[in-house]
Order: sequence, then C-alpha cells, then structure tokens
Amino acid sequence: MAASEHPMQALANFLPEGSFDLVVQYIHHYKVHLTVTKKRRSVLGDYRHAGMGGNHRISINGNLNKYEFLITLLHELAHLLTFEQFSNRVEAHGKEWKRHYSKLLVDFVQHKLFPADIEKALQRSIINPAATANGETELLLVLRRYDVKKNTGLHPVAEIPEGTLFTMDDGRIFRKGKKRVKRFECIEVKTGLKYSVSALTEVKIVS
Repeated sequence: MAASEHPMQALANFLPEGSFDLVVQYIHHYKVHLTVTKKRRSVLGDYRHAGMGGNHRISINGNLNKYEFLITLLHELAHLLTFEQFSNRVEAHGKEWKRHYSKLLVDFVQHKLFPADIEKALQRSIINPAATANGETELLLVLRRYDVKKNTGLHPVAEIPEGTLFTMDDGRIFRKGKKRVKRFECIEVKTGLKYSVSALTEVKIVS
C-alpha cells in the first residue's frame, strides 16, 4: 500500500462507525496533514510538529483494523496537543503526553465507539498509557481479534500453553517457557538456547 493523502470522506473508511465527526474536528481545528501509509515494522503511526507556518503532520499505517487505526491516531494527536501546549520543552512520552492521551481515550470511549472487550482493555491505557504500542500488549492482543485479514493457523505466543512446541518464519522449533515481564522465555529445541519472544509474535504450533 503506497502512502497517500486521504480526503476527509475517504478517511471514514479507516475509522469505526461514529468516530468520523469527532476525528475531523481535531484534523480541521489543528490543520493536520494526515497521511495513510503502508505497513511499517517499527511504528504504527508518527507525528511531526508544525514548523515555519506549516501543518502538523500525522501518518498512520493503513493496514490496521479500524479500532487500532483510531487508537493509533489518538496516540499521535496526543503528541500534537502536547506540542501545542508545551512545544519541545517536555519529554515525548512524559506526564504531559500521558495526560492528553488519557483525556482523548476517555472522551472517545464515552462515545461507545469500541466493542466491550477493547473498551475494557483501554482502561489500563487510560490510567497509565504506554509510550509505544508494544507496551500495550494486552490491548494489542484484543485488537488483533478484529483484524480483517487473519493469518490462518498462526497464534500469538501469549495465547498458547506453556511447553507448547512452535515454529516461526525461519523454520526453527521452540518450546514456550515462562513469562518474563511482557515477553516469554522460549528454548530453541535444536540448540537449547534461550530466546526472549514477544507475546505478540504469531507462531505456528508444531504437533
């Protein structure tokens, strides 16, 4: 999917029903240049502040499901609101950003835009937002249920039982071990080496 600028009505196709008007208010008020881009491995979205009379710039990965797209957009809008208030005088994901992000989440959740399981998972983000999407493991696991294109036969490491044998893209076989904070200690069967695997990594179970 090539990067592209999306007219406001086209943007509605990326958003949950009922959220379009709320989002457009922010886009218009802060003169945001919004780009929907192809999948990026390291980020789901990005924000660049306005400079020399230019526009604020936000880009969001276009392969996200509608709920993840909206949540990512709110994450980036929180950066915009933080910059508007504090310029570059505060940390990117400091308490100021967390306050703005939490307020945005509360506002959008109150409009009943999300399914009950996503709304429940968002409560932790409202209390203490994570700096990156990967820090929101429980939320992302719930959001994956709503992906339009699912990888048939693949399962997140977090959702398979401890001791299960699984394989990843490179064909190596691992045994799932215990959880270490937000990742799992897994042992490669052939070498006995231990690896730290993200809870979100999708793997194929070996029977």
